[in-house]
Amino acid sequence: MAALTETNLPDLTLVSKGKVRDVYGTSSPDYLLFVATDRISAYDVILRNGIPGKGKLLTQISLFWFPKLAHIIPNHFVTANVDEMPEEVKKYRDQLQDRAMLVKKARVVPIEAIVRGYLTGSAWSEYKQTGTVHGITLPEGLVESQKLPDPLFTPSTKAEQGAHDENISPEQASTLIGEDLYAKICQAALKLYSEAAAYAYSKYVILADTKFEFGLVPSPDGEALILVDELLTPDSSRYWPLEGYEAGKPQPSFDKQYLRDWMVGAGFKKGLESGKEGQGWTIESSVVEGTRERYEEAVKLLTS
Repeated sequence: MAALTETNLPDLTLVSKGKVRDVYGTSSPDYLLFVATDRISAYDVILRNGIPGKGKLLTQISLFWFPKLAHIIPNHFVTANVDEMPEEVKKYRDQLQDRAMLVKKARVVPIEAIVRGYLTGSAWSEYKQTGTVHGITLPEGLVESQKLPDPLFTPSTKAEQGAHDENISPEQASTLIGEDLYAKICQAALKLYSEAAAYAYSKYVILADTKFEFGLVPSPDGEALILVDELLTPDSSRYWPLEGYEAGKPQPSFDKQYLRDWMVGAGFKKGLESGKEGQGWTIESSVVEGTRERYEEAVKLLTS
């Protein structure tokens, strides 16, 4: 199975091309077409080769979570059935089947809404240095991968492609988007995380942290907040197996951490985003397969 790293839909208008998703306009002014490719990124770098079938797995797990959490906040999902999409979309069924969603067009809020339930990743790095996470002071003596006393809402900037997201404090985020909107997003994100984490735990999976994105759509009262983009996929979330979990060390994961570890081992560091010879980074075949297996395992555990 070959990886679909580039979409080719010449009769549609490409609105944006992200690290993973290609977004197209449709004949409806209210809807967009989201296509999850097999591209994969790590450290904000898009790798030269993709993970075959990854886009379909991402779509499958988002489609699982959207209805499951819709009682907390509405989302942008309309349909994943190509037969229910506009006529100009249907002709591309071969590319779109199982990896495309028709979604409501929204004005995206320019922050990444990250919720952390465990001390890991960039949060652990910051805590070791300052005792804080996104500027929030935490108790002393916490160890790597430890469950936090309460989940933390830790926003970051939403960078353009090729740039890096930057962790910011709650105060900075509130200033950026306004206090009322910030409060609504914080409340919704914490509820989404808590319910999803409890469900994942029942499936013997730890949801260590995740990233949500929100948008605004017209409503009778002006604009309404909805959930947009992907939802609780291994691309946007850090999933660990519950079996063998032990605080105080890194955990095996069902997400991109395996790929990140390989990149670091292969010599990646800041300043080498374009590769050692300027040609980008190509994932070894064994790492491609290992990454795909981890994504498949996450989808199987959570959705079966």
